[in-house]
Amino acid sequence: MKLITTLLVLLTVSAMAPTSLSAKAVSLLNVSYDPTRELYADYNPVFAAYWKKQTGDDVTISQSHGGSGKQARAVIDGLPADVLTLSTPNDVDAVAKVHDLDPKWQAHFPHNSSPYTSTIVLVVRKGNPKGIHDWPDLIRPGVEVVAANPKTGGGARWNYLAAYGYALETSNHDEAKARAFVTALYGGHIKVLGTGARDTTVTFVEHGEGDAMIAWENEALLTVNKLNPGQYEIVYPSQSILAELPVAVVDANIDKHDTRAVATAYLRYLYSPEGQEIIARHYYRPREADVLAKYADEFKPIKLFTLEELFGSWDKVQKEQFESGGVFDQIYSKPPL
Repeated sequence: MKLITTLLVLLTVSAMAPTSLSAKAVSLLNVSYDPTRELYADYNPVFAAYWKKQTGDDVTISQSHGGSGKQARAVIDGLPADVLTLSTPNDVDAVAKVHDLDPKWQAHFPHNSSPYTSTIVLVVRKGNPKGIHDWPDLIRPGVEVVAANPKTGGGARWNYLAAYGYALETSNHDEAKARAFVTALYGGHIKVLGTGARDTTVTFVEHGEGDAMIAWENEALLTVNKLNPGQYEIVYPSQSILAELPVAVVDANIDKHDTRAVATAYLRYLYSPEGQEIIARHYYRPREADVLAKYADEFKPIKLFTLEELFGSWDKVQKEQFESGGVFDQIYSKPPL
């Protein structure tokens, strides 16, 4: 079945892009979120070589990165993205409400148009001097935490919902107790609230702020294994959230740029064996089971709950938690970094 799925992916891409007798130069703009810089810097030339072989065309891919919510707003305001690779479906939906983007975009690619997943973990300094082992340790006296701002970054919303979901799961779904936990965390122990995931990592690592950082698993693995080996440790909490990371084409822009075939192939090739390998090398959890098994030593087992199980839809979460006057505004009054 896996082999058939892989062949279907590649045959679909090939069918969409028949070899051209007159090669041309094309360009794409991938509007993404903070921690995917390295992933797409690695993926783009691989896809370009694939597309060249398939069509004879030369494709150049530009990248734009920032907090996922800010990136969605930039596209709404006119940034001419051909493809979106953001961190929450809600950010893609925000673009869909304003621009010509199919409201059923999640049906365009496998796994609800999420070619990779991640989760939320904790990063501490070498030796774990504050003895942080799970979410409750973040609200012990004297512990200072660095996190990203849920008002500007999609990853930051996953951070917040991971903590909130843990509190719901361990309190028998007692909403009052769960809210008290996130109030204690975000209202009393967040030392710095960064604008995005990468900005938060810089604050924790380069500026030395905080005792612990709430982070994407992929960003944590990058920090521990490549950027600062031996200086930091990852703490896997007892429970966290399954983050499915969406991709979509921006129909109005790809029609204007005449890039529909290449833009669609660019996202579909993420599901190919080569694309999944690149995803895993950059510490995102690949969808392909064989590739995930190959990198099993990197991705620790962890109990995961989904947003839908505990909170409902992204629209509901956005309105209740993150819009002006929502729960987050009520529990956090400090100015963001």
